[in-house]
Amino acid sequence: MTELTDLTAVQLVDGYRKGEFSPVDVVRAALARAERTQGAVNAFVRMETGTALDEAQASAERWRRGEPRGLVDGVPVSVKDLLLLRGGPTLRGSKTVREEGSWEEDAPSVARLREHGAVFIGRTTTPEFGWKGVTDGPRSGITRNPYDPSRTSGGSSGGSAVAVAVGAGPLSLGTDGGGSVRIPAAFCGIFALKPTYGRVPLYPASPFGTLSHVGPMTRDAADAALMMEVITGPDPRDWSQLGAVAGSFRASLDGGVRGLRVAYSPSLGGQVAVRPAVAAAVRRAVESLAAQGAYVEEADPDFSDPVDAFHTLWFSGAARVVQHFSPAQRELLDPGLREVCGQGARYSALDYLAAVDARMDLGRRMGAFHTTYDLLVTPTLPVTAFEAGVEVPKGSGHRRWTGWTPFTYPFNLTQQPAATVPCGLDDDGLPIGVQIVGARHTDTVVLRAAHALYEAGAAGVAPPPVA
Repeated sequence: MTELTDLTAVQLVDGYRKGEFSPVDVVRAALARAERTQGAVNAFVRMETGTALDEAQASAERWRRGEPRGLVDGVPVSVKDLLLLRGGPTLRGSKTVREEGSWEEDAPSVARLREHGAVFIGRTTTPEFGWKGVTDGPRSGITRNPYDPSRTSGGSSGGSAVAVAVGAGPLSLGTDGGGSVRIPAAFCGIFALKPTYGRVPLYPASPFGTLSHVGPMTRDAADAALMMEVITGPDPRDWSQLGAVAGSFRASLDGGVRGLRVAYSPSLGGQVAVRPAVAAAVRRAVESLAAQGAYVEEADPDFSDPVDAFHTLWFSGAARVVQHFSPAQRELLDPGLREVCGQGARYSALDYLAAVDARMDLGRRMGAFHTTYDLLVTPTLPVTAFEAGVEVPKGSGHRRWTGWTPFTYPFNLTQQPAATVPCGLDDDGLPIGVQIVGARHTDTVVLRAAHALYEAGAAGVAPPPVA
């Protein structure tokens, strides 16, 4: 018999509608799964057990009356601890954040989920201020991979990825400034979407500026489409939000990929060394798209590694976070974060504007690329999960996390929608992700292609041992 914690959000809503089970049963099961796995993987910084059970009871009564509040009424959801969730402190993974205060405001995406009846079960871990591609830090320790707890979960939305992977709720909200929903989703065997910038409103604004997106982390593309229907609602607190989407994210899933023009870039023109197991799994996913009628051509986008521009923008943002910190507060920071903040503080305004110029040129190049191709497909990452507690794989020669994430951060610079889809396991049983990138504003096309992989049996991996 399928456990309630194994069901997707779409399946849960269908079960509620049919009276097969209750939101109370589901939320209790999700909370129990979170509690049982917490010691092994450390996905949560705070559980909302009391309020979650109250919300589940209220949802059950609405379903009993046949009057659900919205699209995800009664579905357990977790929230990365960078996003405001009223009722408790948002600590941002930092010992420098004070817990005192009223904390009575929701982030826009949280508010939309609340309006639709979602049940918030907890806040998930993040590295300090979400600064790196793994999830560990001085406040909450190390978040571990459910496929092998000696390995990293990835980051910076590592807690959210692990929560979904182990069955502690099928939906989670993450943020992505350089790959932060896609990296941990790929390492933990789940789906994640970085939407077009502005598609999901964000407040407070990120210190990393327009690099940072809010996105769904889910069991599959259908759940992400359901979540996008909810979290894309307007919010006046975000001055850069986009207008309403024409049509439905869920309805767009059914179009298939026949006739889509897909560029397959296995290594960004030889710029990236990809592990053989990763390359083979990604190629199989691409072959599935071709078998379903997509026009697939091996082609590389026209850009060289934009890491210097990204570092200038990212490290400047980090420096801005701590600009007014006292020496005592700075001593509390993750040493790696303290180091990049120092580097960011040394950039000049001209350095920053040069990085903006490089970013605009990259956006122009990708805009031109997408006049020929609807989608770009790459590995999400060139590696699978490595040792937990370190920023870079040992022996890799990389200095910063950007050294092993060359497929993700370029598309934060360009603000394009990009999803990661689980497409296999390596010889160590660790998940592999394939990345699907679309032109700006084509989120539905990205979701449609991802859903096609699930429908064809080319996506999804066995559940983790820690579940």
